[in-house]
Amino acid sequence: MTTNEQEQTTGTAYDVHAVQQKWRQVWDGLDAFRAGSGPEGAEKRYALTMFPYPSGDLHMGHAEVMALHDVIARYWWQKGHDVLNPMGWDSFGLPAENAAIRNDEHPATYTYANIDTQYESFRNYAISFDWSRRFNTSDPEYYTWTQWLFLKFRERGLAYRKNSPVNWCPHDQTVLANEQVVDGHCERCGTEVTKRELTQWYFKITDYAQRLLDDMAPLEGTWPERVLTAQKNWIGRSEGAHVTFAVEGHDPITVFTTRPDTLYGATFMVVAADAALAQSLVTDEQRPALEAYLEQVRRSSDIERMATDRPKTGVFLGVHATNPVSGEQVPVWAADYVLADYGTGAIMAVPAHDQRDLDFARAFDLPVRTVVDTGEEDPETTYVATTGDGTYVNSGPLDGLSDKAAGIRAITEQLEADGVGSGTVNFRLRDWLLSRQRYWGCPIPIIHCEKDGEVAVPYDQLPVVLPDLRGADLKPKGVSPLAAAEDWVNVECPTCGGPAKRDSDTMDTFVDSSWYFLRYCSPHFTDGPFDEAAVREWMPADIYVGGVEHAVLHLLYARFFTKVLHDMGMIDFVEPFAAQMNQGQVINQGKKMSKSLGNGVNLGEQLDAYGVDAVRLTLVFAGPPEDDIDWADMSPGGSLRFLQRAWRLSGDVASAPGTPVEDGDPALRRVTAKTVHEADELLAGLRFNVMVARVMELVNATRKAIDSGCGPADPAVREAVEAVAVLLSLVAPYTAEEMWSRLGHEPTVARAGWPHVDPALLVESSVVAVVQVQGKVKARLDVAPDISAADLEALALADPAVVRAVEGREVRRVIVREPALVNVVV
Repeated sequence: MTTNEQEQTTGTAYDVHAVQQKWRQVWDGLDAFRAGSGPEGAEKRYALTMFPYPSGDLHMGHAEVMALHDVIARYWWQKGHDVLNPMGWDSFGLPAENAAIRNDEHPATYTYANIDTQYESFRNYAISFDWSRRFNTSDPEYYTWTQWLFLKFRERGLAYRKNSPVNWCPHDQTVLANEQVVDGHCERCGTEVTKRELTQWYFKITDYAQRLLDDMAPLEGTWPERVLTAQKNWIGRSEGAHVTFAVEGHDPITVFTTRPDTLYGATFMVVAADAALAQSLVTDEQRPALEAYLEQVRRSSDIERMATDRPKTGVFLGVHATNPVSGEQVPVWAADYVLADYGTGAIMAVPAHDQRDLDFARAFDLPVRTVVDTGEEDPETTYVATTGDGTYVNSGPLDGLSDKAAGIRAITEQLEADGVGSGTVNFRLRDWLLSRQRYWGCPIPIIHCEKDGEVAVPYDQLPVVLPDLRGADLKPKGVSPLAAAEDWVNVECPTCGGPAKRDSDTMDTFVDSSWYFLRYCSPHFTDGPFDEAAVREWMPADIYVGGVEHAVLHLLYARFFTKVLHDMGMIDFVEPFAAQMNQGQVINQGKKMSKSLGNGVNLGEQLDAYGVDAVRLTLVFAGPPEDDIDWADMSPGGSLRFLQRAWRLSGDVASAPGTPVEDGDPALRRVTAKTVHEADELLAGLRFNVMVARVMELVNATRKAIDSGCGPADPAVREAVEAVAVLLSLVAPYTAEEMWSRLGHEPTVARAGWPHVDPALLVESSVVAVVQVQGKVKARLDVAPDISAADLEALALADPAVVRAVEGREVRRVIVREPALVNVVV
């Protein structure tokens, strides 16, 4: 009878679902992961994971990130740290609202029902969260302080309202920040984004552009390089000059350029067609043409407008500007390939050395003048702009110079001396557009009064509570549904007492998630957004785990908030997350999971079939955390079989808890010590999959030791199985807890402490030296770790297999890398 058959007949088979039900009830009463319950004087660690949107139950992506995150948190507990590992819900915003509308439910009803569902799923999935710190961003107790922070930012000049062209999602009927437009489409729903002219609220994140760049230096090595690169590229620092072009009868036009040295080649100017500057410059004669052109431009996305292969279109504005270095009169055009919100909304066009300018010049028969001779053919005849370095020509005092840096410096100095320009730094980063024309969000605490203008809601009147509006039509219409809630929107002005209206827009959900990690430190604090002493105790977070899709969006905003709060004197650090780990995606059959492709994997079905531990183990063991996982290639059934083998070991231990281990089997003890030691190093290096492999090797070694004569009563067996239980507790907590109980211990194994390693056991008594002849392995020798090179060479050359391989040929060279390698060259 096999072991499995014996277990079935005796009723001792490993029933994953019974084990889960048993220990879930026990754990609920233990509260083992409450922050602050660590050993006296323990080092504090903050394990943070990006909190989810409650737009449905947990899916495979949640399962992966939570399993990986939990390895870290549980490892820190086992190492004796005091761990803060909180969870809550990012419960405002478009994902939850759109899902609620699709299901014909009120967003609050739908959202909070999903939160309850996810909460139960998280508990079943056995993540070591401190649930005493749970909150939702849609709770008034939370968004009171979101509104408070908005008003504080406004007092510092960092929150303001302006009219400008904005990104508009026709599907969601709301504006989007630049960061929420991906390849010209809404990052939420995928709809192509257009432009609208609207008055909206912004955060002045551009004031922090340089600091956002500079403060990345200490993050090198602890944040993924691709995340830091993405932020640097988005911030987009470039050095150059502001250059002023005089326009008769109008204010001068200022442009930013990184190549002021090519000013002599500027033969026309281009203004963004949808910029206010175009309206102020256009002559009455040309205005009808501009208005007609604007209708065409507004139907195009920024991505389309910036495409290099798109035919160039534009309208002459009827005015000329003066080139400040040559005095030449150059025509001013409006076109769509210049964006209103980048730089000053105007450029100097140097067609010989910029392909888009050259294409525009060709389309409208404008002059092309080469000012840098690169040795290539004339752009005017080849229609290919030259962009390399060379010798200045047609450039006045620069002629003959071939040093670009010197040319830029000379022209900039000339511009500054003449009062028509100055050296400057420009950033691609634009201010953060935060207002949304949707219902389910944090209300903006501003009242609009005809007499007093924008008036802040007094602090003692916060929160401005979102009205319920049950039964109202909340579908997106381009204007927030709050505008129609007359009882809510019509109020008295706090300043003059006259009739006024609340701001009917709500805040972007990224505002909510830009400071939630601070609230976790003191979630029930009522005298401010957070207890400053508690934040000093826990922050910055030691690690932040989440998807790389937030490399620019959320992470940039959270860093910005942190710097502002530092400047307000509320916190004493400038970066919120000391380290970051990105997980890959869970795909299926080589593709992203999709209902339309029919390759979705239902997490609930996987958990029912294999149990929580097998799914968690599969996800952690699949590969490095940052790699994608193709579920079609995974074997949760194999993971379950391994867990059953580990569980059976706990039933084979015959020695009592606490039995001295010094006289245990030395070979097994060395394997155990080496496994625990390597696991420690692997976990610290975030190599979780390799750590699991080492545990599997220890399970096999322990079974082999038992089957080959090392009796169940040998204390080395208990030591090995206890180590397996503790290491497995990081990945498969139910199985580990059941093993720990069968070994005679009280729960919980999660707080058992890291296994002790006797350093003497890590010293190898012998190592295997590989002997090669002409690069081919001919022998393996057991040698002392401290063997000398001469002795190792002598042993190798005397080995019978090596002697046969040499066959009397002359040994020309022997390469020795003691104690592990000998290579014989004949």
